Amino acid sequence: MKVLATLARLYVDDLDKALPALRALTGEDTRTRFAHAGVEVAVMGGSLLVAGSEEALAPFRSVQSTVLVDDLDGLREIVAEHGGEIIDGPNQVPTGRNATVRHPGGIVLEYVEHTA
Repeated sequence: MKVLATLARLYVDDLDKALPALRALTGEDTRTRFAHAGVEVAVMGGSLLVAGSEEALAPFRSVQSTVLVDDLDGLREIVAEHGGEIIDGPNQVPTGRNATVRHPGGIVLEYVEHTA
């Protein structure tokens, strides 16, 4: 399993309000945008924006960052070897597969393998 990129998670109430300012600041365009599990998601530059009401965002807020990987198949072994725990997944998502991991020390990361 190779890490391809890490995306900072930004939680917002409205993508249409948040994206123009980020576009102006970063010079980046939105690469991906989709709805999933009651929230809207967009990727812009090195950020993953997750938008929705406080209630819709609540299940996502514990995740601190999203890590893009070339293949999720080795994740379970690596996590177990280092004392972590897969708390959700692997699951099918609009962009491929994901899994959420709690690492030792309490870090919670989402790992995503893009297939789309």
